[in-house]
Amino acid sequence: MKEAFIDIRKQLEKKLKKDRFEHTIGVMYTAASLAMRYHEDIDDAMMAGLLHDCGKYGSAQEQVERCQKHGIPLTQSELEMPALVHAKLGAYFAEKEYGVTNKGVLSAITWHTTGRPEMTMLEKIIYIADYIEPNRKIIPGLQEIRETVFVDIDHAICLCAGNTVNYLRKNGKPVDPMSIETYQYYSDKGE
Repeated sequence: MKEAFIDIRKQLEKKLKKDRFEHTIGVMYTAASLAMRYHEDIDDAMMAGLLHDCGKYGSAQEQVERCQKHGIPLTQSELEMPALVHAKLGAYFAEKEYGVTNKGVLSAITWHTTGRPEMTMLEKIIYIADYIEPNRKIIPGLQEIRETVFVDIDHAICLCAGNTVNYLRKNGKPVDPMSIETYQYYSDKGE
């Protein structure tokens, strides 16, 4: 497993922009920390963290075209918000280019942008690690989420999803229905 990490890391360092690669490493180590806290497989968390953005290179249109080329179905929301496309594309590349066969890891990559109701622990870890990793610019609510996640991951997901939905709405941007469902599910779960 160690050799696979090193090999994939070297490939991603060449493929991704420098700041995207630094973010990726931050997500990988944040995911490992959360896996330790929540008794999840550390190697799975690190692999999902390392590969979560492996499809996020080139323009958004190029990412859509890669999905079409590889027969990856996209929702209307994803076509309207191509920034979401890299998650499905990343899961595809993780399997086809990097040899990941673990369905849990692939699913965590698939859902890391929008989340979903009833996420597995690994999905929760990658979703939240992407949001809180140390290289992230400080935004309102981030510190509270960073503190909360090590106590109550579901509440942290609710806060994270709520921040995302509110930010997009406030800025007049479209919101993926799955992001809203994620927020609603974890909001209701906390009541």
